[in-house]
Amino acid sequence: MLDASPRIPNYLVPPLLPPPPPSPLELEPEPPPPSPPPTKPYQFLSSLSSLRVTSEFDTDSRVFFHKLSCKLFDNLAKLKLSFINNAKREITEPQLALFSKYLSIYYDPEEQNAIFRGYYNVGPTWHFKAAIDVKAQQGELAVIAKLADPSYAVEVSSPVPDVSLPRATFRFPIGEFSLEEREEDDVPRLSINGIVKGPILYGVGAARYMDEELKLRYSYKDGTMSFIPSISLPTNTASFAFKRRFSPSDKLSYWYNLDSNYWSVVYKHTYDKDLKFKAGYDSEVRLCWASLWVGDENGKAKTTPMKMKIQVMLQVPQDDITSTVILFRVKKRFQFPSLINSSSGASTQDCISPSLL
Repeated sequence: MLDASPRIPNYLVPPLLPPPPPSPLELEPEPPPPSPPPTKPYQFLSSLSSLRVTSEFDTDSRVFFHKLSCKLFDNLAKLKLSFINNAKREITEPQLALFSKYLSIYYDPEEQNAIFRGYYNVGPTWHFKAAIDVKAQQGELAVIAKLADPSYAVEVSSPVPDVSLPRATFRFPIGEFSLEEREEDDVPRLSINGIVKGPILYGVGAARYMDEELKLRYSYKDGTMSFIPSISLPTNTASFAFKRRFSPSDKLSYWYNLDSNYWSVVYKHTYDKDLKFKAGYDSEVRLCWASLWVGDENGKAKTTPMKMKIQVMLQVPQDDITSTVILFRVKKRFQFPSLINSSSGASTQDCISPSLL
């Protein structure tokens, strides 16, 4: 994408009670039920709600990303289709997905593979999940049990059809940890991963243990300043981030890696919710950059004015200023009316926008 460095945050747009029955004295004979309406040839399509199309383009990858979505059967399910239109105007990486409350289906036409995910709740305590990959013929079954306090839960999951010890995850108010059997050099070993966080020294401390690596992180924040040091053990890799807010619209962020001496700085000025300016420097890639956001940077396109997000970025390499480039990215969402007007019985071609034909 257009990010100057993996360490710079991504500045681009890449789950009533019924009324009491009347007394016998108030009962009246019910009228005969109305006759069912005549079946229309487009009765299935009439259940489609409005069609939404989101298109995205950036000059770095030079491809268009399109996503079409619509709701089915009075919002009981949602259908999504996404694909990439490359520079040769070829359609690649198509993905088709169907979402509902209890079942989700993902289909890849190129791989001719489907993934099914199912969800089922037995009261507020027991929850069941299942997933299966048709092509790989593998899946997973999981059972989640929540205690009287929702912040406490136990999840037990097991792959199928492989026969191995299930993975157990225990969740509690200040974190979670999991136990899982893994094979290392053909020898099964018990692996423990987890994270714990809580208030400490006027801030929040967190300890995360994963793959035999312990990461310690402390975060202190007040109204105008943030200080976030972190260290990884046993590699002893340390870094810290410092953020300073000068006004409601001006903020400066600084990050430094003590192990490699790499650092980066970002300045952000917010004009309003939908207009932001950013500028920064990254010493690892020796690159200066400036970016202008039009549209809510962290929100979705549907929440922005005109349902569109635009970013223009200027990148200036420190070692070769003549290689300066201007990049931009546009994300636009289109809202179309229902495919079929059930009240008038119009056909599909009468209601689809001409831009889609």
